[in-house]
Amino acid sequence: MHILLSNDDGYLAEGLCALAKALGQYADISVVAPDKNRSAASNSLTLEMPLRAHVADNGFIKVDGTPTDCVHLAITGLLEQEPDMVFAGINHGSNLGDDVLYSGTVAAATEGRFLGLPAVAISLVTSNPKHFTTAAHVAVTLLHQLVKNPLPKDTLLNVNVPDVAIADLKGYQATRLGQRHKAESVIKSKDPRGNRIYWVGPPGAEQDAGPGTDFYAVNAGFVSVTPLQLDLTWYERINVLEAWLPKESL
Repeated sequence: MHILLSNDDGYLAEGLCALAKALGQYADISVVAPDKNRSAASNSLTLEMPLRAHVADNGFIKVDGTPTDCVHLAITGLLEQEPDMVFAGINHGSNLGDDVLYSGTVAAATEGRFLGLPAVAISLVTSNPKHFTTAAHVAVTLLHQLVKNPLPKDTLLNVNVPDVAIADLKGYQATRLGQRHKAESVIKSKDPRGNRIYWVGPPGAEQDAGPGTDFYAVNAGFVSVTPLQLDLTWYERINVLEAWLPKESL
């Protein structure tokens, strides 16, 4: 098996190195990752300028682009052998609830799925992660499970791992995305020249975080595994919208 690895924290990130070391024991791996931190890059592609890819000292391929760029390049021609699967992470921080809309890690996995491959995004739930070996262990466990009991080809899994020792994990739970409150206000400041600048504020606190959600699972010590779909259509509202639309032609 050939697995493509990427992330949004950059090619030198501890989480990516831990993931490569763990999965490299069970499969051939290729690592194509951003040359610097690209957190919250979402699904952006670089279209107005060329991308450059170089093999770094650690053997990983670094790209001066987004996580989506990295996976897109890797699958559509950068690698000599097309991978069978994509793993993104281990992200330095959670990707719970609304976070998936902004996450570069989830976007890397999403791009793999767009291009026809099963994909897994793995994140370690804390602001200062320490137990990367735990998340790597989870990645290996899920890899074995996918090999033994394959999920449908359109599978995209968003995995969040509590930042605890392996022995302290309570198990695995299949979850849905929770939801956060509105994001905190922007932080206003001034640059050295006195010009007004703004920092995006922190994400909102947990709102929809009850049983069954990814928030609830990780708070209880479980690995949260959420299946994501790429089709954003709200099918139940199509008939409502059809009735709402004007009947006369423009």
